Amino acid sequence: MTEQIPIRTERLLIRPVVMADLGLLELHRADPRVARATQTVPHPLPPGATEAMIRRAHDPARIEDIWIIDATPCGGASVSGVIRLKRLDRAQSDIRYWVAPDAWGYHIASEAVMAIVTHNPHFAATLFAEVFQDNPASARVLTNAGFQWLGDAETFSVARNALVPTWTYTRRMV
Repeated sequence: MTEQIPIRTERLLIRPVVMADLGLLELHRADPRVARATQTVPHPLPPGATEAMIRRAHDPARIEDIWIIDATPCGGASVSGVIRLKRLDRAQSDIRYWVAPDAWGYHIASEAVMAIVTHNPHFAATLFAEVFQDNPASARVLTNAGFQWLGDAETFSVARNALVPTWTYTRRMV
């Protein structure tokens, strides 16, 4: 497994998650607005769930890299969101992200996604992404980063305890 290298942008530091992020991560992941925008964050957030996520992020056998979107370079919070990149087969990766509500509207997700696309830390030939159809702002993040709409689908949301309609996107990297 390769080491996760921090990525700097004009306003952000995209850095590996560390245990010191636990408090702010837990605060944001427990927010129902954040949990409902993700597939895997439960609401209510069970005790120990965030710590387990951080431990998985440091597992040498992991297939998913997790970075913190740190907005301190532009005066924001040290944990303003999370961006993940999961290895798939055939040189493909899946990108997922969320932004803390107090950072909404500042284009932090757009900058973080572009940083991952530009640096392509998995050396992926193709990136995939999926967003809930009731979150058009997240879809704009992807299209602004050069992703193309692939189709409609649905996926299970743990926080909603339901299947949710999604839009699937792809971006060729080579």
